[in-house]
Amino acid sequence: MVTRMSRLFLRTLREDPADAEVPSHRLLVRAGYVRRAAPGIYSWLPLGLRVLRKIETIVREEMDRMGAQEVSFPALLPKEPYEATGRWVEYGDNLFRLQDRRGTDMLLGPTHEEMFTLLVKDLYSSYKDLPLSIYQIQTKYRDEARPRAGLLRGREFVMKDSYSFDVTDDGLRRSYADHREAYIRIFDRLGLDYVIVQAVSGAMGGSASEEFLATATNGEDTYVRSPGGYAANVEAVTTVAPAPLDDAAIAALPAAHVEDTPDTPTIESLVALANERFPRADRPWTAADTLKNVVVWVRQPDGSREVLVVGIPGDRELDLKRLEAQLAPGEIDAFEDADFAKHPALVRGYIGPEALGEESESGIRFLTDPRVVAGTAWLTGANQPGKHVFDLVCGRDFTADGTVEAAEVRPGDPAPDGSGPLELARGIEMGHIFQLGRKYAEALGLQVLDENGKLVTVTMGSYGVGVSRAVAAIVENSHDEAGIVWPAEVAPYDVHLVATGKDAEIFDAAASLAEELEAAGVEVLYDDRPKVSPGVKFKDAELIGVPTIVVVGRGLAEGVVEVKDRLTGVRENVPLDDVVAQLAAR
Repeated sequence: MVTRMSRLFLRTLREDPADAEVPSHRLLVRAGYVRRAAPGIYSWLPLGLRVLRKIETIVREEMDRMGAQEVSFPALLPKEPYEATGRWVEYGDNLFRLQDRRGTDMLLGPTHEEMFTLLVKDLYSSYKDLPLSIYQIQTKYRDEARPRAGLLRGREFVMKDSYSFDVTDDGLRRSYADHREAYIRIFDRLGLDYVIVQAVSGAMGGSASEEFLATATNGEDTYVRSPGGYAANVEAVTTVAPAPLDDAAIAALPAAHVEDTPDTPTIESLVALANERFPRADRPWTAADTLKNVVVWVRQPDGSREVLVVGIPGDRELDLKRLEAQLAPGEIDAFEDADFAKHPALVRGYIGPEALGEESESGIRFLTDPRVVAGTAWLTGANQPGKHVFDLVCGRDFTADGTVEAAEVRPGDPAPDGSGPLELARGIEMGHIFQLGRKYAEALGLQVLDENGKLVTVTMGSYGVGVSRAVAAIVENSHDEAGIVWPAEVAPYDVHLVATGKDAEIFDAAASLAEELEAAGVEVLYDDRPKVSPGVKFKDAELIGVPTIVVVGRGLAEGVVEVKDRLTGVRENVPLDDVVAQLAAR
């Protein structure tokens, strides 16, 4: 049946919504695809629901094609499985918790590893039942602290999550590869410009993971790539560290010495003073010669906190997202003035590594950048106001409790695999695939009998696609100043048919054309509004973004209609008798 705009539940807007920060948020609201119900929560209107369902269909077709089977779990879930895996606590404030009338703790599902694991445990007991891949497309809930960017960072969203179950690690790798290929087909069909990058597994656990990122200048994720093909989320980049010196070489280094360095509150002022009063014979001091020790709180999901000091080269900033990725599920809080007052071992502005470490008197954990290796000498705080220590050598004068990838990654840094200098870009996470291993199976007791009759723990993979997020990501990838430009496979309709003018003949011809197109398998949105000006209709057509716009108007007298390609803007007059065949063949 032809969809007529005179009856469609739709109101387009000429002004941007006040809270819109990114193009997809602005355009999806203005074009009548979604409406805000609450922060991070959106209602889907008829146009938006058509796009969402088409994306779901693509995902479903490719998952079925790889042999996965669809199931559906409830969104309202019991607490106990999440307690067993520790995620009732690990999810912290991101989890929507509630109680039923009997006071039983429950949650709204943020993801379903536990439920899938228990379902397979309930039904399968032999290696003959595996491998298995099952999936669902379902609404998820996460209590984002700062929901923003419309559908890109919401508290309620639609996700496809699938899980593979294998007896062996080789089987897991095959299942992972099958999902990876299915994801490539999905994102190709969605028309997205995307990259596949190495990622950190974080709190999910597992041995390997990759992200599929839609390229977007305002994307929340930063990734890197090299000329030689290396690509990784910035959180997963590993530092190319210098080789450590042996004991003999370290022993030959100059001794450390403490000097007065008044009025040096910044790295820049410290370097300037060092070059003025303590010049080096070989080269000037630079910020890269300094060791900057940054204090933070690490807050665990159970509310406990510990002080952490991170030592990084002074020419770099601390990247909190990289740090949090390494410390997941812990989160980072700022260390305030009042906190320094309670920790006198930390002399603000002059913190030095000699007073740090779990084995020191302070007992404060100290982690350093991978560049801080044995034999490297540093200009750093001396743990006394107005004093710094020069030539403090790692492995001789101080040691750390470990290393952490927390310093910013910069353009031009070497790729870890030696494939050239890195460049930085932005993207939107659209998919994430994990080799989970046996973490959840062990926690929930998922075992099967192997071919020798021995109980073995099943190994799992987890694979997610942001289905509702894809709607926004596609718009971020495909829009112009006038509105959305949908790729054909996900567009709400194939043709936006516009009748212009006041003559009944025009509307009759347009209505007949709409019926003929529908009969030929072409989905039509017909703008039959009789008292709306052509200018308004054209603006709405460009805003809504259907791939092909057909205008029935003055050209009808010559037996032609105008066909416009929304992407290229190319217009052509096509004989009315030919237009159905031409559009049906596209």
